[in-house]
Amino acid sequence: MEAVEINAGAWYLRALRDDDRLSDVPALRLLGVDDPERYVRQADAAWAADSGLTWAVCVPTTGELAAVIGVDSAGVTAGLAREEFAEALSAAVDPATRCAAALLGVAPTPLQAALPGR
Repeated sequence: MEAVEINAGAWYLRALRDDDRLSDVPALRLLGVDDPERYVRQADAAWAADSGLTWAVCVPTTGELAAVIGVDSAGVTAGLAREEFAEALSAAVDPATRCAAALLGVAPTPLQAALPGR
C-alpha cells in the first residue's frame, strides 16, 4: 500500500524520506540508525508489502523528524523520539495505532521504546 499521512494535532506523521527535497537521514542518525538510507528503503518496502507501517513524526512547519513510530504486521508498536521531542512520540501513538489497526487488521501492542522494524 501507499504510505498514509496523518495529522496528529501539533504533529504530522508521514513516510520516512531521503530525497533531493527532504532527508530524514541526519535525524535518524541522531536516533542511532547505523545506515539511515537503508532504513528508509526498508520502511518504504514494508509499506509496499503491507508488512509494516513506519512514520516520521514531524514538526508541521518544517517537516523536521522529531520521532519515528511504527507498527508491524504482528501488531508490535515501536518508536523512538529525539531527546527534545518526547511529546511528539506520545502524541503519535494513538493515531498511528488506530491507523495500523484499520490498515493491517492487527491489535497494536503498547508502545515499546525501540526503533520500528528492528
